[in-house]
Amino acid sequence: MAAAVLVPVKAFARAKLRLAPALDGPARESLARHMATVVVAAAAPLHAAVVCDDDAVAAWAVEVGAEVVWAPGRGLDRAVTDGVAHLASSGFERVVVAHADLPLATSLAGLAGGTGVTLVPDRRDDGTNVAVIPAACGFRFSYGPGSFRRHCAEAERVALGLAVARVAALAWDVDRPADLALPSSRPPVPCD
Repeated sequence: MAAAVLVPVKAFARAKLRLAPALDGPARESLARHMATVVVAAAAPLHAAVVCDDDAVAAWAVEVGAEVVWAPGRGLDRAVTDGVAHLASSGFERVVVAHADLPLATSLAGLAGGTGVTLVPDRRDDGTNVAVIPAACGFRFSYGPGSFRRHCAEAERVALGLAVARVAALAWDVDRPADLALPSSRPPVPCD
């Protein structure tokens, strides 16, 4: 079954504003770029695509070997929907949507199997860090606080079965200054 990884990436210069108490603008930009690079690398050996609306992000995506799906002014939910539709039209049957702020991400390919919907929640069981869906199932994305519960309900709506994968390396996202302190077995997130 042909699968691809889709990574939505916000403009690096505007990313991670909630980290402002801990990091200045250039450090946040560098961190966002670093984490996104980790996530795209974790897509291998699957095809990687970056959905974005920023020229600098598009140039970076090409540099790291990812396809660019241009979705200007769409917002996260609609940009991801556009990216999934693009990959479906390119012949991919499953799409792994992985967010760009997962500094511990490793192989995403292991999640691509199956036939239904697989969700990887954040470590708080609040957000959805990774969603794996059949490309043409009509899944409606609804990111933001509480997205994990909404995506579970959406999996029920599309009636394809739901698996919840609790993967520690994919559950750690970086949204707040406290998130910069990675688990003790991992080095701190680089910020320069």
